[in-house]
Amino acid sequence: MTAAHDTARRPIHLDDVPGWFPPLDRLLFTWLLERQARQELHGDLVELGVYLGKSAVLLGRHLREAEKFTVCDLFEGDAPDERNQAEATKSYASLTRRAFEENYLSFHDELPRVVQGPSSVISTEVAPRTCRFVHIDASHLYEHVYGDIGAAHELLLPGGIVVLDDFRSEHTPGVSVAAWEAVLNRGLRPLCLSTQKLYGTWGDPEPLQDELLAMLRGRTDIALSVQEAAGHRLVRAKSKGLKAPDFPCSRHDVEDPPEAVPAAPKPAPHSRARRLAADLLPPLVTRAVRRARG
Repeated sequence: MTAAHDTARRPIHLDDVPGWFPPLDRLLFTWLLERQARQELHGDLVELGVYLGKSAVLLGRHLREAEKFTVCDLFEGDAPDERNQAEATKSYASLTRRAFEENYLSFHDELPRVVQGPSSVISTEVAPRTCRFVHIDASHLYEHVYGDIGAAHELLLPGGIVVLDDFRSEHTPGVSVAAWEAVLNRGLRPLCLSTQKLYGTWGDPEPLQDELLAMLRGRTDIALSVQEAAGHRLVRAKSKGLKAPDFPCSRHDVEDPPEAVPAAPKPAPHSRARRLAADLLPPLVTRAVRRARG
């Protein structure tokens, strides 16, 4: 998919930022990040693959004091191999670093730390065991996703969360293979499956998953199913007309000035004179004057 960025239009709402971030995933991101705040789990945030910044804008909203937010993307730079370059040229030709930064700064005062390059460099840019949330949405090629998952494992703190985008889209089989391989062979424990994303952890999933299930079961706008597979409890959620959580408008949200009320037309001088005469003269004289004019 491609989406042209209209640089003339400044985003006011999060939905004005081009990209693919459904309401259900916005709800899940928000709930998980807010739970981390309630649990006082401190750590940095990382996003691999930002496109034009839609999910990054939401992540930045949950950044707390002394925490860092690092994003990594090729933007208009060169890919590390021909297949990755072909993928970037086909799907993300409209992506530029400037467009991302303009969108992000519409909602935040400062940019995250921006690493322009392939996602494979993230392990040298972010220290291990420092992150509480990693969102992987970069290349869809198996070998790259395999490496991104390994990097996330190194970066995450105990209890940290990784989110894998496009894990079951028909056009991204490489992501599917890498995701389920991580579940079966690399210790990743699924927390929840949405239409587009797999949410997981390398810690004990049950306490968090129990809380998540209770939240999801309490809503009427989400279809829910729970299955068992290969020793894993798989929670699958699907939107039923779910509306995305409220999100603050950008700095470009300026109220329209109130409409000017047109002033009443001033009466002509002779009209004022006539009314004044009618108010001051005795009624008998006024009627006589009117008859004479008639």
